[in-house]
Amino acid sequence: MKADIHPKYFTNAKINCACGNVIEAGSTVPEIHVELCSNCHPFYTGKKVLLDTEGRVEKFKSKQAAKQKDAQSKRQKAEKRAVARAKKKEAKQPEFLIEA
Repeated sequence: MKADIHPKYFTNAKINCACGNVIEAGSTVPEIHVELCSNCHPFYTGKKVLLDTEGRVEKFKSKQAAKQKDAQSKRQKAEKRAVARAKKKEAKQPEFLIEA
């Protein structure tokens, strides 16, 4: 291995979060500043907040509702056509009376 090509490794590097939490870990940088950590991140704290500033969630839900409504109406139309075809086919069948 070549000498003096690897960066210095700090075994007790401090990671400072914006919430005030300090974590010690190994790193090539002695001090790191972060905005989120496991103590303040919504995923880990269970305080999930969905920020929907442009109405994307509502837009998606309305599209899905429209698709379901469209699929349901297509199914109903197909069922009506099948019933109409069966009636038409039944009407075309000649009735044979067999007397014994």
